[in-house]
Amino acid sequence: MKKRTRTFIILLIVVLAVVLIATLLSDNGSNEITYSELIEKINAGEVSDIQISGDYLVKIRFKNSGIAEKYFPNKYDAFCYIPDRNAQQIYDAISSNEESPGVIGWTAPRISYDNPARRSMLFSLALPFVSILLLGIVMYIIYRQSQGQNQQAMNFGKTKARVTQTVKVRFSDVAGAEEEKEELQEIVEFLKNPKKFLDIGARIPKGVLLVGPPGTGKTLFAKAVAGEANVPFFSISGSDFVEMFVGVGASRVRDLFDQAKHNMPCIVFIDEIDAVGRQRGTGLGGGHDEREQTLNQLLVQMDGFEKNDGIIVMAATNRADILDPALLRPGRFDRQIYVQVPDVRGREEIFKVHARNKPLASDVDFKTLARLTSGFTGADIENLLNEAAILTARDNRKVITMGDINEGINKVIAGPQKKSRVVSERDKRITAYHESGHAIVAKLLPNCDEVNEVSIIPRGMAAGYTITRPENDDNHVTRGKLMDEIAMMLAGRVAEEIVIKDITTGASNDIQRASSIARKMVTEWGMSPLGTIYLGNPEHEVFLGRDFNQQGMSPETAAKVDAEMKSILDECYETARKIISDHRELLDNMVKVLFAKETIFQHEVDMLLEGKSPEEIIRLSNEEEKKKSASKESAGPVPAATAKGDAQSSIEQIKNIHEQLKEKIEQIEKKTPSENAVDKKTDAPADESQESKDEAHSAEDDKKE
Repeated sequence: MKKRTRTFIILLIVVLAVVLIATLLSDNGSNEITYSELIEKINAGEVSDIQISGDYLVKIRFKNSGIAEKYFPNKYDAFCYIPDRNAQQIYDAISSNEESPGVIGWTAPRISYDNPARRSMLFSLALPFVSILLLGIVMYIIYRQSQGQNQQAMNFGKTKARVTQTVKVRFSDVAGAEEEKEELQEIVEFLKNPKKFLDIGARIPKGVLLVGPPGTGKTLFAKAVAGEANVPFFSISGSDFVEMFVGVGASRVRDLFDQAKHNMPCIVFIDEIDAVGRQRGTGLGGGHDEREQTLNQLLVQMDGFEKNDGIIVMAATNRADILDPALLRPGRFDRQIYVQVPDVRGREEIFKVHARNKPLASDVDFKTLARLTSGFTGADIENLLNEAAILTARDNRKVITMGDINEGINKVIAGPQKKSRVVSERDKRITAYHESGHAIVAKLLPNCDEVNEVSIIPRGMAAGYTITRPENDDNHVTRGKLMDEIAMMLAGRVAEEIVIKDITTGASNDIQRASSIARKMVTEWGMSPLGTIYLGNPEHEVFLGRDFNQQGMSPETAAKVDAEMKSILDECYETARKIISDHRELLDNMVKVLFAKETIFQHEVDMLLEGKSPEEIIRLSNEEEKKKSASKESAGPVPAATAKGDAQSSIEQIKNIHEQLKEKIEQIEKKTPSENAVDKKTDAPADESQESKDEAHSAEDDKKE
């Protein structure tokens, strides 16, 4: 569309230019007068110029003419024809007026002559050349347009890869995966100094496949390798190869590697390679399609007849199970690096990386945050810190606090709070008993995770929520822990049944999650009387091809699986029922606190278990909140130094923290012994000193680095 508009504009300019030239070349006036009128105007002194063309044509310019003679010397106001081709009368009229002018101040007009025969001959000679020139311009424009269309048609086979000559990402920007860094560091050495390995007969890896859940940093790892090696980086998605035209995908693969050959050494990164690298022959009917042609060409380019020793192909996917086996053999993707969800130490490092450019308050503790975010990926941590920063900016504050980050965590898990939603007292009461049931069973069963937060404020799709945090990142989960988790999930439904003598739809998600765990216990993990047998769904059923007729289990076995699932769920349901029935008073007290506070945390749940009354817990909680707000206003925010290389600034901040601690200690010493006893329960100077020690250690580590 843009090319057509451009062509139209060019043609319009050419036409206007021709018209303008013709106008400038034309010398006739627009008005015709009679010969007698001409003589009258000469006698009246109104004529300034006369041009006699041949024997019969006269062109006239008047003294009051609006024509700029300077710019249009050949333009005239009027013209007339000479009768009998005799111009002598014109000369006679001019001569008579010169001798005895009829008008005072009369001046004779200037007379010039023109040979129309010569001018017409020149015009006739120039016209063919001008016509040929204009025709050539038009033909050239049409040719360029058609050539552009042809080029566009041929560009279907060109690669859509984005080339970055200098990548700024380094390994220091990637945290929480030290083992993966070590594996990829060898690739960097291969690219920087290949002779070191070739001299001892080592072969440079052809490809590296990064496998892991979404958000673990696979793409970031690929960029970091290119940045550390300082080599060009070709990035493309797997879906960019496949088009509706036959052969386009294979052509793009060839063009991609042709470009990479001219930039060796380099890295070719294919994101989401499962879009083009799925197993061949898995379509309904087995068939040969465009995707398989593209995959075949990729296999040939990676390890075919041509050598691409300076090209390392890196790819990322979270579906390695569906990739073609030929793609995973040695010589193609020599290495498979599994990028796992970070552990607690990895999450702490990721927090430090993403908090470099964010002003943090002194109460932000990365170790605590790492424990609270079990199962979070790097993308999740970056997102929650961003949500915390947005919340801080929304409140017109300059420093991100621990409370902001906790709210960011909850927002990522369950969605935003909906405090404005109108909730009836009945629904609020049901939600309070439901969430209290979850919390009490989680606290009293030995294998459940620690209760971190309980709320009856709607968040996301939930009317309320109970958040538990694991103490450790366990790789192995026991049957006892799974049973306790199912009992905790069903405890909300149990509390509804016991208190309101009815059940609601609020336990839908709980039942779904509990049933999913129970099914996996029976069919995948061998935790039932059916024994150690895998009864899960076929892995390749999604393709509707090769395994289309494969059956997962017989109807008799399916009935046994359902019976075992029900047995597990019933056992856990009765466990939750017994705990809530035995601790009905604790359930009612927690509901009272929830009605007053709407959201309670771990220390408040612990106080309930210790036997404190709801009134006392509410009073202590309010006093603690007042002291926190007062301390924030008096002390002010102290940014936490988290970035690498900020050792000097962190030392200065530590000094400020120590000065604040000294002031607090002096204030405490001035108080009475009774006041000191109360402050010891509420304040935690030891924790703050420990925090300052941790920051000092981090500063020393930064210096060492």
